[in-house]
Amino acid sequence: MKRVALVTGGSRGIGLGIAKCLAEEGFDLAINGMRKEEDTAQSLDELRGLGADVVYCRGDVGDAGERQAIMDKVQAHFGRLNVLVNNAGVAPKERKDILEAIEESFDYVLKTNLNSAYFLSQLAANWMIRQKNGHPEFKASIINVSSISATIASVNRGEYCVAKAGMSMATQLFAVRLGEFDIPVYEVRPGVIATDMTSGVKEKYDKLIKEGLCVQPRWGQPEDVGLAVAGLAKGDFPYSTGQVIMVDGGLSLPRL
Repeated sequence: MKRVALVTGGSRGIGLGIAKCLAEEGFDLAINGMRKEEDTAQSLDELRGLGADVVYCRGDVGDAGERQAIMDKVQAHFGRLNVLVNNAGVAPKERKDILEAIEESFDYVLKTNLNSAYFLSQLAANWMIRQKNGHPEFKASIINVSSISATIASVNRGEYCVAKAGMSMATQLFAVRLGEFDIPVYEVRPGVIATDMTSGVKEKYDKLIKEGLCVQPRWGQPEDVGLAVAGLAKGDFPYSTGQVIMVDGGLSLPRL
């Protein structure tokens, strides 16, 4: 029986890169997003072309009722869940210095980027435990996609940094709690990745990368993150729960 992965924000950007790599590794997929299903048709068809059974679970992961509806749809379609990939995220609607940032923006970013992952992990973990209790050989894991912003400060988008730092601690918390059930929890920490979210700062990062921002002098691609997530999802790192996988081209390496 094929394993099933739920990828939040999985119809474009990093999430789609992750979904493609999982499909290529033989996973069936539940893809979450906010857009109407017809607007994601091209992405979903591409994933099906890779051999995956794909169900689209539209919903706002920042909303408790919609999170439950997403999980219910996965349950109804597949009857199981092996891997949760918490990838959905938003940038501040307007980048502002932390001396000027507004609480509305803070709440918006944390609700989508942190609250969603924390409580979706809770839902998934309890379901995974029930599956484990019924079938001890059942394999499950949770993978959180954070950012180098978890530890690298950007004062013009502080709410994003705080959310990703919180996700990093959430990874450790769930790793500790789920250890007794042999359900590993990981954090994948991307650097500068070419997506629609970063398209508005392309010129800035083109210049920085050219000047040596990254050890590997190129933009990261969604598939770079996808390959890391797929390796974790397959179970290639079974004794590494709670660990961080950097996918940043060496950006965060201390250098002289």
